[in-house]
Amino acid sequence: MAAGRGAAVLRRAWQQRRTALLDPSYTPLVAACLCLAEGGVNLWVIRRVPYTEIDWKAYMEEVEGFANGTLDYTRLKGDTGPLVYPAGFIYIFLGLYYATGRGTDIHLAQYLFAGLYLFNLLLVFRIYCRTNKVPPYVFFFMCCASYRIHSIFVLRLFNDPVAMAILFLAINLFLEERWSWGCFFFSLAVSVKMNILLFAPGLLFLLLQQFGLWGCIPKLCICALLQVVLGLPFLLVNPVGYLTRSFDLGRQFQFKWTVNWRFLPEEVFQNRAFHATLLLVHLAGLGLFALHRWHRSKESILALLKDPAERKHASPPLTVNKIVFVLFSSNFLGVCCSRSLHYQFYVWYFHTLPYLLWCTPTAKLAHMPKVLLLGVIELCWNTYPSTVCSSLSLHICHGLVLLQLWYGTAPPPVTHTPPPSRRPAAISKKAQ
Repeated sequence: MAAGRGAAVLRRAWQQRRTALLDPSYTPLVAACLCLAEGGVNLWVIRRVPYTEIDWKAYMEEVEGFANGTLDYTRLKGDTGPLVYPAGFIYIFLGLYYATGRGTDIHLAQYLFAGLYLFNLLLVFRIYCRTNKVPPYVFFFMCCASYRIHSIFVLRLFNDPVAMAILFLAINLFLEERWSWGCFFFSLAVSVKMNILLFAPGLLFLLLQQFGLWGCIPKLCICALLQVVLGLPFLLVNPVGYLTRSFDLGRQFQFKWTVNWRFLPEEVFQNRAFHATLLLVHLAGLGLFALHRWHRSKESILALLKDPAERKHASPPLTVNKIVFVLFSSNFLGVCCSRSLHYQFYVWYFHTLPYLLWCTPTAKLAHMPKVLLLGVIELCWNTYPSTVCSSLSLHICHGLVLLQLWYGTAPPPVTHTPPPSRRPAAISKKAQ
């Protein structure tokens, strides 16, 4: 019976090929096909494309120090430098350390990351199925067409995709209104890599809208408590060392690896005033989006601090698209204002780009420019080493995405209907 229904669906989809590519309701079918194809693509990449050592060896040396009993974070290091990730990274990669024969079985590690890739893809597709915004043909560009993303997962074995997979799990839980579990996994993702904090302003806004100030405090306590529990062995030994190493927000990046600021002189790139300017621009962007694109109530945004039952005007309910838009746009603003983007950072926002481009109303002729934007962004991230042209092009593309987000989600103008006038009737009566 199930096989017959599946065959009927495939037959109907083949007969309506154009509809299947454009209608978001076909996303589950397209997602299933692409996930099967991606399984084969990842196997081919692992077997045919040479593995490149970048950070895996350093990861294994860092967690080996912990396995040998070192709890002082300042003494945990690898061949690329000191350990700079929170404690969740240690525990997850310690599991990979033992699973891969102390990090020596690279092929097994690649297969594990291929499984992570498919798990991440399923979580992403589940979000897109719920939003019902993006035409299915776009997912072909999100999957098989990106060399860089496959490389980040199965050829480089970075920790960035681990953090993002946990983050997408948290977002799926938010969409199911399981806010406490969502906050738990959000904090777990932060404990793997701090870039997840770029989603935090959006999450705070959603928690305030849903629960008010006092109601969201327990959720924030879940996030904070998990960080304390995970870091406790290191906090007990050297708390200052742990906090300064794992949550170092002022860490300098090397100019030779930057993807987004190649067109600047190196002295400007390393200048603290430039970093402060980027931070101010980031905060201003978050403020503008929070006030004019995220907040839709007639009341002031400060009304979010009140209990939802006590607000003068009830806040609009949190829809699936509202949750996804706030979180994805919060992260994208952070990416646009990052002090530096390295090649593995592409995974920070790659899977959110289709939603950011297609969440606004799209006319028939507007599909092609959006696909072109995806292609140019992919080209910029595949240019190695980065050039003045590629980094400038990346900023232009980011700017265009921001513009269409700003204008495409603008609230409709309020039309005031004038009260009916009695003057014409009076004149008519006088004329009679």
